[in-house]
Amino acid sequence: MTAIEHKELKGITVKNIIVTIVSTASIVASVTTSYFSLKADVADLRSKQETTDRISEIRLKLLESEVAVLQQQVQEIKYKPITK
Repeated sequence: MTAIEHKELKGITVKNIIVTIVSTASIVASVTTSYFSLKADVADLRSKQETTDRISEIRLKLLESEVAVLQQQVQEIKYKPITK
């Protein structure tokens, strides 16, 4: 009797089928791992970008308030009556 790996069915050996299944499983595992790794990286980048956006908004509001104060000071100086 021959080993099961050497039996043939229309040119396809059991050994070839096993190699194909193992190779496919390996590729699927590799792609799945890469996908979840990239997904985690994208989530991390999104979180960092949201934090950066919030900081930029706070800085912008602070600058806008400083500009408003400076404009008010300029208006006070501009229309202040000149006393001698």
